[in-house]
Amino acid sequence: MISIHHERLRDLVAEIFATAGSSRPEATRIATYLVGANLAGHDSHGVIRVPVYLRWLQEGQTVRDQDIKIVSDTPVIAVIDGQFGFGQTVAPQAVAIGIEKCKAMGLSAIALRNSAHIGRIGDFAEMAAAEGLVSAHFVNAAGSILVAPFGATERRFSTAPFCVGLPRPGASPLILDFATSLVAEGKALVASRGGKKLPPDALIGPDGKKSGDPHLLYGEYEPTGPRNHGLGTGAIRAFGEHKGSGLALMCELIGGALTGNGATKPNRRFSNGMLSIFIDPARVDASDFFPEEIA
Repeated sequence: MISIHHERLRDLVAEIFATAGSSRPEATRIATYLVGANLAGHDSHGVIRVPVYLRWLQEGQTVRDQDIKIVSDTPVIAVIDGQFGFGQTVAPQAVAIGIEKCKAMGLSAIALRNSAHIGRIGDFAEMAAAEGLVSAHFVNAAGSILVAPFGATERRFSTAPFCVGLPRPGASPLILDFATSLVAEGKALVASRGGKKLPPDALIGPDGKKSGDPHLLYGEYEPTGPRNHGLGTGAIRAFGEHKGSGLALMCELIGGALTGNGATKPNRRFSNGMLSIFIDPARVDASDFFPEEIA
C-alpha cells in the first residue's frame, strides 16, 4: 500500500485537472473536495473518481469552468441549471444561493438540475451548517440505473442519495448522508480495485442470488482497467427493504423529476439533480431550546 500526504495528493489531483484544461481555481476546488471525501472516510467519493471525471470531460459530458444559470428565482426558491459543469463548481454556487435566501427569509429551497457528479452530499450540508442552518437534500442521478428495488432483480433507480445536516454551536454538525442503495456505487468501485470488500448481500443477480462480487455490477475487467457498470448483469440492492426503496423513489421524484433533472432511465445523459431545503433554526426557536437539545 502506498501512503501519500493529503496535501501532496490534493496538489497532484489539482495538477491533473489543470492539465486537462480546467482553470487553476476549478482544478484546486475539485481536488479539495475529492481529497476531502477521502479524509472523511469515504474513498468511494474521493480521488478514485478522477479517471471517470476525466473520461466524462473528454467525452464532452462534463463542461469545465461552467457557471450556473438561474432558470427561475423568487425570494425563497431558485431553480438552477448547472449546465453540466463539474459538480464541485456548480453545486457550491447553488447551495450558496439557498443559504443567502434562507438567511433573508428564514426558509428557502434550491432545485439544481444538470450537474455533473456532485460528490459527497455531506459537503453541502456542512456548508449550510457552518452558517447555522438546518438543511435536507434529495439527490438523483439521471442516466445512472444501478439499483434494484425491494423484491426485484432488475435495475430501476440510481443510488439516489439523501442527506440532512444540523448545526451545533461550538461543535461539529450532525450530518446524515447516505445512498438509498445498500452501498454506494463507489463502494463497489473501491472493492473492484482491491479495497474494502462489499457485504456479501450488497448486490443481486438476475437469478435473485445475493452477492458481494463487483463483477456482477461491472462485468469482466482488468485489475487496473476502467470500470463500466453498464456491462454487469446484476444490480445494487436498495437498503432497508420496502422502506429504503420508498425513500429511493422519493429521491428520484424530488431530486430528479421536481428539479427538472429527470428521473433515472436508460440512455439519459448522466447528471445529478438535487433539491435542497434550508431552515434557519433561530426563526423557529427563539428560546435556544434547539441548540441545547442537540448539544
